[in-house]
Amino acid sequence: MKVNKQYRLSYTSRAQEIVNQMTLEEKVYLMSGRVSMEQMMEDFSNGKHYNWIPYPAGGNERLGVPEMKFVDGPRGVVSGNSTCFPVTVARGATFDKDLEQRIGQAIAKEIRTHGGNLFGGVCINLPRNPGWGRSQEVYGEDSFHLGAMGSALVKGVQGENVIACIKHYAFNSMENARFKVNVKADKRTEREVYLAHFKDCIDAGAACVMSAYNLYQGVHCGHSDYLLNQVLKDEWDFDGFVISDFIWGVKDTVEAANGGMDIEMCHTKYFGEKLVEAVKNGQVSEETINKAALRIVRTLLAFTEADNKEYSRDLIGCKEHIALALEAAEKSMTLLKNDQNVLPFSKEKTKRIAVIGKLGNQENIGDHGSSRVFPKYVVTPLEGIKKIAANSEVMFCDGQDLLKAKELAKTADAVVFVVGYNHDDEGEFIGNVDDTNTSQIIGEGHRFAVGGDRKGSLGLKRDEIELIKEVGPLNKNSVVVLIGGSMIMIEEWKSDVSAILMAYYPGMEGGTAIAKTLFGDVNPGGKLPFVVPAHESDIPQTDWEATEITYEYYHGYTKLEKEGKSPSLPFGFGLSYTTFSISNAKFEVRDNQIIASCEVENTGNREGDEVVQMYVGFSQSKIDRPVKVLRGFERVPLKPGEKKVVNIACPIEKIKWFNPDTNKWELEMMDYEVYIGNSSDSKDLIAGKVSVSSHVNS
Repeated sequence: MKVNKQYRLSYTSRAQEIVNQMTLEEKVYLMSGRVSMEQMMEDFSNGKHYNWIPYPAGGNERLGVPEMKFVDGPRGVVSGNSTCFPVTVARGATFDKDLEQRIGQAIAKEIRTHGGNLFGGVCINLPRNPGWGRSQEVYGEDSFHLGAMGSALVKGVQGENVIACIKHYAFNSMENARFKVNVKADKRTEREVYLAHFKDCIDAGAACVMSAYNLYQGVHCGHSDYLLNQVLKDEWDFDGFVISDFIWGVKDTVEAANGGMDIEMCHTKYFGEKLVEAVKNGQVSEETINKAALRIVRTLLAFTEADNKEYSRDLIGCKEHIALALEAAEKSMTLLKNDQNVLPFSKEKTKRIAVIGKLGNQENIGDHGSSRVFPKYVVTPLEGIKKIAANSEVMFCDGQDLLKAKELAKTADAVVFVVGYNHDDEGEFIGNVDDTNTSQIIGEGHRFAVGGDRKGSLGLKRDEIELIKEVGPLNKNSVVVLIGGSMIMIEEWKSDVSAILMAYYPGMEGGTAIAKTLFGDVNPGGKLPFVVPAHESDIPQTDWEATEITYEYYHGYTKLEKEGKSPSLPFGFGLSYTTFSISNAKFEVRDNQIIASCEVENTGNREGDEVVQMYVGFSQSKIDRPVKVLRGFERVPLKPGEKKVVNIACPIEKIKWFNPDTNKWELEMMDYEVYIGNSSDSKDLIAGKVSVSSHVNS
């Protein structure tokens, strides 16, 4: 049974009958998380971790209403020992919607096996600056891309009858200041840049939304009548329920309830008895409680009764899911430089391999915060290389002894630097919560995760830069493998090595995927889901400890293009071991869509994937608009010599602008530039024009 919106709404009458039979206390109970601080601390002290088992909320045994059972995990289920997929930004680099949908199905199956029914891992916040500590949990910097990939994950998860929760709504792209910062934005920036991808996922059927910790326009997002009631529920016609971010997502009983919050998670501090009292004294109407209860009951009934499958515990970390994690890691590998076709290395000729850098021998799957997965094993880059190059001598040096590293590089046939970040450098952070119960939850003097935002630099650490600059030129077969959750600056050292491979945090089979790519068993086909600037000053600057900040309209590649600044590497860029040609581009408007088509041919001698990207430009606009924006993409596998026709359609709705004066989306009747190619760089694109005035009704 497919739990689409129509199916869910078919439960409205039955859900209303149930709600009508409930006491006020029973209805409020539905709105209440049931994991106390004491239970969480008991788990931690017993050697378990956050969300070791699904976290329950609500339920009513008397009337047959199931509990909501929350399970976290943007890179896999955090409960038990589950499959660890590459982090979300790595999957964003695949530009593969079908793959992301299959990953959603696999995660949902493991959630069901663990006993959960809600997945809290559809993370779609937009990183204004790539230094945001949790950039690894989202797909990249572009709103359209976020919406498309997030929608695919929603469809995959809910295809297995697990409720998909999108988060964190909204404007959550600062980690260290997330509990205190007040974000401001003008209406166009709000709608076109920071909310558009949330609506895409709502339109794809997402049945749950988690609010953010930060404030927006002076109001906590978990209390925001504007965001939760006016926009989400009324304007977007969202039929599911809203949950708070955990523990600190609700700050006031009356404000949260009247503001549209449906469930306080993961414990009950401001709802429960306090909410019952607020209703009795007239601060919150019982009708508000009734509406929340209806949303909760309707959604839980629909998903529970559609779930007619049995899930074996053998699904958790099964071979099929691990193979899917490996496929995702392989497809995410993004080749940034490959002078003289140094890569792939020859297994026959590369007899001595030097792996240099402490990350080469680390089980490095990303953040140790709420997204942390505990798989059965993790393949390190060193282990992967030793296995793939089984007949070669593989030597390891952590890079701390520069003299030793130089000697290895001089005697090796190939040098692989593994550098970048781990959970100490970036990730979720709790260290500044103004709450007297903080120490009870995370332990006195302890931070939930060490990471936080990258406040110092967006480049490598100074010792790693010096290592590459000193050792890289000593061996012409030198490659840097970058590990990290977002953009890493390369300008200072990129000329000192022959090749650069971006591996992100590639999951439990990451070392295998890296090694297979280095030695040609895998042809890299990933594309950068963010721009790499030549200078950090080219992107929006951020005070990571700010109490108030204004989000501007431009960021990432749109900011650089608008200001005429050349990047180090463009958005959507990625090399391959084969070559592709894109030709015979055609552009038209038909059926309220802009349609771009082209022929893509593999002109090399290796099988490979190309990501065809469609952009729309606005040079004739009479208002301030980007030079161009991504409005479609398809990943295309091709055998040597094979040619395919690729068609990409962009709904006319997606080229409208939000008019703050009329508070409506409006279409400019003019000619639009349309581009098709394999990166956002103009030299990688074929350009054309279409006119909407004679084809589309405004």
